[in-house]
Amino acid sequence: MALIPPYTPPDFSAEPLASAPVITTEKAPADGVAPDEFHATSNHPEYVHVAPGTWVLLRKNRMDTVIRMDGETPEAVEARRLKKGDWVVVGRGEEGEKGVYIHTDGFEQKEGPSKKFAFMTRGSRETPFSRSYDHLYDILRHEKKEGFITWVLGPAVAFDKDSRDAMAGIIREGYCHALMAGNALATHDMEAGVYGTGLGQDIYTRELKPLGHYHHLDLLNKVRRTGSIPAALEGLGITDGIMHACETCGVPYVLAGSIRDDGPLPEVETHTGRAQDRMRVFAAQATCVITLATQLHTIAFGNMTPSYRVLDDGTVRPVFFYVVDISEFSADKLANRGSAQSTAILTNVQDFMINLANNLIP
Repeated sequence: MALIPPYTPPDFSAEPLASAPVITTEKAPADGVAPDEFHATSNHPEYVHVAPGTWVLLRKNRMDTVIRMDGETPEAVEARRLKKGDWVVVGRGEEGEKGVYIHTDGFEQKEGPSKKFAFMTRGSRETPFSRSYDHLYDILRHEKKEGFITWVLGPAVAFDKDSRDAMAGIIREGYCHALMAGNALATHDMEAGVYGTGLGQDIYTRELKPLGHYHHLDLLNKVRRTGSIPAALEGLGITDGIMHACETCGVPYVLAGSIRDDGPLPEVETHTGRAQDRMRVFAAQATCVITLATQLHTIAFGNMTPSYRVLDDGTVRPVFFYVVDISEFSADKLANRGSAQSTAILTNVQDFMINLANNLIP
């Protein structure tokens, strides 16, 4: 199987697409409001029949948006971004019958004859993942130079010394072009940099430190006093870890807040709409996404990320999406929310990160 599988577009000369109607549009009745019967997008390649015989592929598609037309140029936008009078595609069809065609098998490759009966057809904790790892190593080596690798991290990555070191090494080696996380990941990573603990537990020996439950709160207070993560890294003498690697390597990050956050850190975006907007900038660039032990952030970023990218030269390629979690439920949850293209690796994130570091870092 090719590392980057080729894309086969639809045959618009064949029926039913050959005789499909062009789209119908209606004006948005008010700011942030779509017309009735608006078409809602998927994360698959979607073609819009803008004029007889002219089908246009949405370049930056994503799930649950509407299609706004600028002349004959379609654009996927959130309904909240609409302005009164914007022309919006209406009609709820996916096979061209309303002028929109969702193409789901453009990247399909045959891997031999299908079986009428077989065991081990669904991923589980018993699934062998050796091939998944090997393929991921190859993908990351390719995407380091040719693509855009986005990581979505839960705090568990920073709770183990070797895992934290491995992720920092992955960033320094150029295998991370953007990082998405919450307040907890950055807080506990910097807690480890100052106190050597995560939630008061030594990240190597697992020893519970006296009054260790104050450590992350003290860390938050210190960072908020300095005013920013970069200032705190310097002022507190933090010279290792994930946030230090991001800052020293110029890797952008988005920290999206939640209602349960302590602090939070100064860089945490507590407005959900603005956090969405900032994350979508990187979802639109991503060619490979790796999410680690963070169910809500995984689903959020997965829903923002299309299954394909249209490159500057017009080439259409897949977006690789990996969900790494020890829970089968968490891995299945993303697929059940529409991101069926995701690949699950069921393991704890510490082992996963160390495997990657051992194979990718010289």
